[in-house]
Amino acid sequence: MKYKEIKRASILGILGNLFLLIIKTIIGFISHSQAMIADAFNSAGDIFSSIMTFIGNKIASKPKDDDHDLGHGKAEYIYSLLISVVMFLMAFQVFKGSLLSLVNKEKFIFSYYLVIVCVITILVKFSLFIYTNKLYKKYNNILLNANSKDHRNDCFITTINLIACLCSLVNIYFVDGLVGLFIGLWIFASALKIFIESYDILMDKSIDKETKDRVLAIVKKHDEILKVNHFNATPVGYQYQISLTIFVDGNLSTFESHDIANKLEKEIDEEMPEIYLTVIHVNPMEIKKKK
Repeated sequence: MKYKEIKRASILGILGNLFLLIIKTIIGFISHSQAMIADAFNSAGDIFSSIMTFIGNKIASKPKDDDHDLGHGKAEYIYSLLISVVMFLMAFQVFKGSLLSLVNKEKFIFSYYLVIVCVITILVKFSLFIYTNKLYKKYNNILLNANSKDHRNDCFITTINLIACLCSLVNIYFVDGLVGLFIGLWIFASALKIFIESYDILMDKSIDKETKDRVLAIVKKHDEILKVNHFNATPVGYQYQISLTIFVDGNLSTFESHDIANKLEKEIDEEMPEIYLTVIHVNPMEIKKKK
């Protein structure tokens, strides 16, 4: 069910962005608006992102096998990395075109179709944002998160584009080129963020201190656990497989000791979605009785 919903979100993203790409490209080139052309480039990038999301999730959904003990979760990050590289190239093209427009003091032809396209884009993108953000909160999927933020950012970008269109009514044209530059920089910043996040996961970045502290805080809630050491973490996609050793009263039975460990493992897995698997080793500890 999870990957069917993600698949549906990817297909809706592709269809929505394809529609926006067509109308933005047509109106952008007819009116010579650099902001609208830049927005069209942005939609082309969104289509590529949605396709990569579709393929990445299809591969990531495959269960573990003999060659991949921990599954195929990192496929999401390989495709996220590809998305960022393409976005870098698009940012360069958008920035270059807008800069030339400012230098050459190019003017565009105002049309109410520009306003209509902006309004349609905002409505479509806001709807996609609500839908993908809801799925992201449900499944905590990095590609859904990236798509959700992208839809939200597009609403903001197109709003600025709309302002640039309206400025031309009072013969202020340079705003169009500035908006194009802004969109180029925005695409670059978004690409950089996705690249860094994907690179960190693919390079098996160690668990962050905040997550480790949250795990230890859950452990400390159990008074029967006397000591904790040998905390280790192994990246599994955006999640982690952790292992730790707990020390309990040596007078407890084997069943009682392992029952403590089983309850703790279940509690960590339920409270922390970023933990893929918890493995706890139990060591008995002799407690010296006070005389």
